[in-house]
Amino acid sequence: QKRLVESGGGSVQTGESLRLSCTATEYRYSATTTCMAWFRQAPGKEREWVASIYAGTDSTYYGGAVAGRFMLSRDNALKTSYLQMNRLLPGDTASYYCAAAQISWPDRSSCGRRRDFDAWGQGTQVTVSS
Repeated sequence: QKRLVESGGGSVQTGESLRLSCTATEYRYSATTTCMAWFRQAPGKEREWVASIYAGTDSTYYGGAVAGRFMLSRDNALKTSYLQMNRLLPGDTASYYCAAAQISWPDRSSCGRRRDFDAWGQGTQVTVSS
């Protein structure tokens, strides 16, 4: 059982904020080695990597489209990652998915480069109106 659950999506106006949550309810979350990521996909567009975080170091990595506007954090005790999305734009409209994988401690720096993940959530919709 490797299930992740997203929440927090909704409809907002341009410039507003949302915070998404991803909880590893049925995933073997490790406070040391879990790499958690967020992706998004809009209809007719390719899946896009948004951000990643390594649980053991709290190191974060961001895609160019969201850097400076989004902030990723985690709570190891709650097995949860939070994607704070600020200054939202219509181009941010998409279904947002969280993902998780295990990366060994020696390879921890690869968390920001990993795109293939072991578990995925069902997705939460974010709609930004102009």
